[in-house]
Amino acid sequence: MIEIKHLYKTFEDGKDVLKDINFTFEDGKTNLIIGQSGSGKTVLMKNIVGLFDPTRGEILYDGRDFVKMTKNERVMLRREMGMIFQSAALFDSMTVLENVMFPLDMFSDKNEADRISRAKFCLDRVNLKGAEDKMPGEISGGMQKRVAIARAIALNPKYLFCDEPNSGLDPKTSLVIDELIHSITHEYDMTTIMNTHDMNSVMGIGENILYIHEGCVGWTGTKDEIMTSTNEKLNSFIFASDLFRKVKEANQE
Repeated sequence: MIEIKHLYKTFEDGKDVLKDINFTFEDGKTNLIIGQSGSGKTVLMKNIVGLFDPTRGEILYDGRDFVKMTKNERVMLRREMGMIFQSAALFDSMTVLENVMFPLDMFSDKNEADRISRAKFCLDRVNLKGAEDKMPGEISGGMQKRVAIARAIALNPKYLFCDEPNSGLDPKTSLVIDELIHSITHEYDMTTIMNTHDMNSVMGIGENILYIHEGCVGWTGTKDEIMTSTNEKLNSFIFASDLFRKVKEANQE
């Protein structure tokens, strides 16, 4: 569980990007951060993982305040994190297996045979058994994202961060990635936080949603509660698409 309490972020130009953010990202659920471009959701994610330091407020990882941690304490906590970037961010010069082994080689005290075994297990978990010796350039974008997921779970993290994981993917492949992240979250009881613009992801796997509007908490709830929400700003954002608007109207009949 990750708790955000009274979080503010003001940049040097005096711009208040985040204002009094309070939210709890729950264990074993796909927690989504959504909002328009420039709303502050990316800044919030960067504060949570330590790329930015908040102006004030608390970021509690199972009760541990990340803001007050020393550099070494943060390094130790990051070993409990897995990250999936907007681009798969694979190493082009490494094979698929070597990419998944990278965090194990860096942080695990397992012997080489055990590290290889763990990496192969993770690749099998994302349905990439047999792709170990391929190079990133030899596989599709969807497969690259699955390799990135395998790498992210190699160290069996407690916290999984996903920054626009469906960016650049077709709708069918995006659905596969969503379902994979969702199932792994439940299987390992992780605290998964996904930053997304994809409304299919929101309506498909949004179990705990934080909507950011102009740097403030605009709405919180689940994908089911979105369908009955009377929040005008949220509705304007979610149902900008004719398709989603028609779906909501059909549910209200």
